[in-house]
Amino acid sequence: MSFPDNKLTVRSPADLVTAVPYLLGFRPGDGSIVVLASRDRHVVFAARADLPAPGAPASHLFDLAANLVPVVRRQQPITHIMLIGYGDPDHVDPAVGSVGDAFTASGMTIRQLLRVTGTRVYNLTCDNPACCPPQGTPLDPASLVAVQATAAGLVALPDRAAVAARFAPVDGAARDDIRRATREAIARLKAVSTAGNAAVDEAGAQAVRDALRQHDGGRRLTDDEVAWLTVLLKRPSVRDLAADLTQPHDRHVTFWADVTRRAHEPLVPAPATLLALTAWRCGDGALAAMAAHRALQVDPAYQLADLLLQSLHGGLPPSVFEQAIAAARTNPSTR
Repeated sequence: MSFPDNKLTVRSPADLVTAVPYLLGFRPGDGSIVVLASRDRHVVFAARADLPAPGAPASHLFDLAANLVPVVRRQQPITHIMLIGYGDPDHVDPAVGSVGDAFTASGMTIRQLLRVTGTRVYNLTCDNPACCPPQGTPLDPASLVAVQATAAGLVALPDRAAVAARFAPVDGAARDDIRRATREAIARLKAVSTAGNAAVDEAGAQAVRDALRQHDGGRRLTDDEVAWLTVLLKRPSVRDLAADLTQPHDRHVTFWADVTRRAHEPLVPAPATLLALTAWRCGDGALAAMAAHRALQVDPAYQLADLLLQSLHGGLPPSVFEQAIAAARTNPSTR
């Protein structure tokens, strides 16, 4: 996950571990491994993956390393790698060591191997008790790093479930209301369509501009406005315009998260993909990947979401997806 150049002062392994949730957007759970790639003294890439379960065949760990190494190599130039494992030492220590060996064998330099167990961090590459006590170093949730991250506007949600909750679909009466509004929006669209595609594009452009302007002004869209917007976003030209007008800041992440969670289920892919793109542009790879998965859950053939997800997994920058959007505009078959 690439992320904006927020300044966090890291002076120790404990500081580094404290910074990780703010870089990822959530706190990694036990059984996770985090890879940080640095260029000189700046972290330029961060990724989280699940370690194979205890007792899993060794090939699973080899597969994990084989996936991580090329992704990190694409971030060149980088000067060193830091690996952080989370969980029980019997499970984490050998796994982190094996992944570290794979990076070393590929020609990359490992600066630190760390393990987080509970509220303590252990340095697996240092056996000097003066700086790396065998009992570990306590983590301080109120450290300077946490204060700096909060001041920079970075958020660390409790876990991945909390990230997914940002755009979880509404239910109950709210779901019934959006279904009613969507039926009316579809009827409205049919009426507009009688004037031709240009009329639909014009209506879509107006709806996107109005929705973003209202949100930026502090007003939440009504159900009728959400329904009208999402019906129009099904048209690729309208969705692409929305991508152009959406800005890489948290306000628009919040906007598309709200539209995604309130959209009628069959209309989720377009706003979910726009949420994924906006989150990605803001450096929130976890939210971007989850939103893209949500789009594909509803429509497995939604190509832009699939391209975005492939680019994320490949460690490529958002500019790759921008190129995919440009290609979609010249290919009517791209959805």
